[in-house]
Amino acid sequence: MDFDTTVERAQRLKQLHAQSKPLVLPTVWDAWSARAAVAAGFPALTVGSHPLADSRGAADHEGQTFDDVLAAVKPIIAAVDVPVSVDLESGYGQKPADLVAGLIEVGGVGLNIEDTVHSDGGRVRSTKEHANYIAGLRTAADESGVAVWVNGRTDLFLHAQDASGVLHEAIERLRALEEAGADSVYPVGIQDNDELLTAVIGAVNIPVNSTAHPVKHDLERFRRLGVGRITYGPLLQIALTDTMKDMLKPWAP
Repeated sequence: MDFDTTVERAQRLKQLHAQSKPLVLPTVWDAWSARAAVAAGFPALTVGSHPLADSRGAADHEGQTFDDVLAAVKPIIAAVDVPVSVDLESGYGQKPADLVAGLIEVGGVGLNIEDTVHSDGGRVRSTKEHANYIAGLRTAADESGVAVWVNGRTDLFLHAQDASGVLHEAIERLRALEEAGADSVYPVGIQDNDELLTAVIGAVNIPVNSTAHPVKHDLERFRRLGVGRITYGPLLQIALTDTMKDMLKPWAP
């Protein structure tokens, strides 16, 4: 991927976020799924860590190295002519500048970074630590000349037994990520809770990303709530797996 094309795709991804309410980014895992999503009419994509790992026989939660991930996403990005963002988990132990440089090298123009550090026992970064990492990504992207879209994810709701009980802390964290330079924020695990979604959307001034199921969820509901961006996580791959099983079962021995 040449540098000028990467720069153009980054600008296009930024424009799409501004134009679409919400911007739906199908989560893909190989060249085939990427081409299928583009053929269906989508103008940008994400590569998810979970489906990517499953497609390669690896484990999610940083069961692959950063080099493994770059080698896997390079042909995906090259297979389509639309912007592609990549889920980079918690950064694979890389410095922000190295993470951004590697992503740009393979043509990626967006990234997702979470605060659960699976390579360090699954600990959750503090608000300050996660914001500092996001700030490092923002600085590296700005210095590179590629307007990499940074999606700052928090797993606080996912880890809590009572999601409502961590709302204040989550909002504090999402605001810190916005201040650090995140282009959007991703509070995972609240896609079915109107009250929590509304609260976090109202607390920040940048798009809020929500996970969605490609069939079971209602796009109009997300639009009505003010969700700015939608990705599927592993749910698209899981839905296709279920359909494939149904297709194959009648001829199984």
